[in-house]
Amino acid sequence: MKKIFFLLIAGLSASVSYSQEISDAVRFSQNNLTGTARFRAMSGAFGAVGGDLSAISVNPAGSAIFNNNQVGISFSNLNTKNNSEYFNTQTSDKDNSFILNQAGAVFVFNDRNPNSKWKKISIGATYENTNNFNNDSFSAGTNLGNSVASYFLAYANGDAFNSPVALGDITGIDYENQFYNEQQAYFGYYGFVINPVTNNNNNTQYTSNVPAGPKYQENEVRERGYNSKVSFNIATSYMDRIYFGANLNVHVTDYRRTSSFYESNNSPLEPTATISNLRFNNDLYTYGNGFSFQLGTIAKVTNNFRLGVSYESNTWYELYDEISQSLYTTTQAANGPENYADVNPNLVNVYESYTLQTPAKWTFSAAYVFGKSGLLSIDYGIKDYSNTKYKPTDDSYFRNLNSRISNTLTSVGELRIGGEYKIKQLSLRGGYRFEGSPYKDGSTIGDLTSYSGGLGYNFGGTKLDLAYSYFERKSNQDFFSKGQTGAPNMLTKMNNVTLTLLFEL
Repeated sequence: MKKIFFLLIAGLSASVSYSQEISDAVRFSQNNLTGTARFRAMSGAFGAVGGDLSAISVNPAGSAIFNNNQVGISFSNLNTKNNSEYFNTQTSDKDNSFILNQAGAVFVFNDRNPNSKWKKISIGATYENTNNFNNDSFSAGTNLGNSVASYFLAYANGDAFNSPVALGDITGIDYENQFYNEQQAYFGYYGFVINPVTNNNNNTQYTSNVPAGPKYQENEVRERGYNSKVSFNIATSYMDRIYFGANLNVHVTDYRRTSSFYESNNSPLEPTATISNLRFNNDLYTYGNGFSFQLGTIAKVTNNFRLGVSYESNTWYELYDEISQSLYTTTQAANGPENYADVNPNLVNVYESYTLQTPAKWTFSAAYVFGKSGLLSIDYGIKDYSNTKYKPTDDSYFRNLNSRISNTLTSVGELRIGGEYKIKQLSLRGGYRFEGSPYKDGSTIGDLTSYSGGLGYNFGGTKLDLAYSYFERKSNQDFFSKGQTGAPNMLTKMNNVTLTLLFEL
């Protein structure tokens, strides 16, 4: 495919794709529970525990809990299944992926001076796959009224965020030079999905060319990619009672989404040619990098009881979008032949970069350590998704989108509970995790519930840990960001197995 670069035009704000939506902001703001097998087995409740390579990602002071140098690597197998219900039709799809989930090292430097109150300094570096985007879903059913034509009409006729598109801008401007809203109207017009009310070039009103009545619809989505984070950590211990730490994080994201929507009209043919069926394909590739920082502290209130608090800053991403689309339609009149339209510019729109600022997070933690026999731990995190922002904020589209984010998303609480019990060299672990919906309606993406368990064995200088975690979440998201096509009820289930190998040096 040929790539077309959109350049900044003086006086116009067409340098970004204007395809960004609230769902994209949520996607890059959320992190799955990842990390070492011990961390995952205890559902990540490590904010006041420390002493684990992944605990550093919750509270950077946790590296100062280590007594010895440690190096580790973790691999995970993730199985994701999506059960969809769309107009009483049940479908399912699944995906399986095997990845390098985590790797890292911590080095501890003890102060041998008995009079020093600062007992040690630890330095670490870790890599984590914070979000595995690999996911497949398929929905199908008979929609009793709505058509994908409403998507094209929303762009062609305009709405609160887009001006109406004149017919002359569709027919008189090459596709590669059109704005995003004009391109969507272009597909609808040349695919005969929408018709202009009049034929003059100044026309800005369009109607659907899809007959009323039930329509069979399918939507297939294939997602691939990841969010990853590399953290550079430093921490120190004061009198072995209070621990302080900081992380500098570098984030990398690489996300691909391919969707194919099919619609077939089940109504009787009309005297004039109308849409019989269509297939609308969309390919999105988003990539970029970002940075954030973390600060944290852990205090030993008693020899057994610990409290912790940590702050994770906003993540500032610089992102790029590449988009390609195609539409294939069939039109037919009563007693007439089928006519086909292939609207495929065979171009990839490559847009200039934009900034996404994801929300900050506070985590408050407590843990009770039963000597060498085990521990109980609890973390509570707070993240306000309504503070997510696209930039530049002087762009009118981003201002409107940020306003919608503020009105649609909300503050979320996340509860993690974990426990560990040791029998000599063997450790038994379990955990529970609950995270609220980032949407005010509580249904676009629902609450998350997760259970986990695992075990570990200490061979002396080597440790081997195994964990299993189960995750489920409901969602009800429209196939398209505009129009009134439909929203399947989706239940996503994830089963994850993680294996970690650790070496004490």
